[in-house]
Amino acid sequence: MTIELKKETERQLVTSIQRYCSENLGGDIGELKAALLLRFCLEEIAPCVYNQAISDAQSYIQEKAMDLENTCFAQEFGYWKDKGRPGVHRKSAYRP
Repeated sequence: MTIELKKETERQLVTSIQRYCSENLGGDIGELKAALLLRFCLEEIAPCVYNQAISDAQSYIQEKAMDLENTCFAQEFGYWKDKGRPGVHRKSAYRP
């Protein structure tokens, strides 16, 4: 799977790589070298990060799906249970 970026995003990343090299590697690099480094990262490193992100998302969704009963649960037939408790008053639509 090829990771394609928007032109504006790619431009910002090239600028960021240039700044990183200037501030942390003690030398300036041109736009072409920064673009080549970005392309290398997208082809070699990004798929590993992408796959890990997908794996993490799958694990998260599976955990939530397994706990769905506890997460999304509404007590059934609670009306009469509440009626018997002191201090709990419900208005009824039907009044004899």
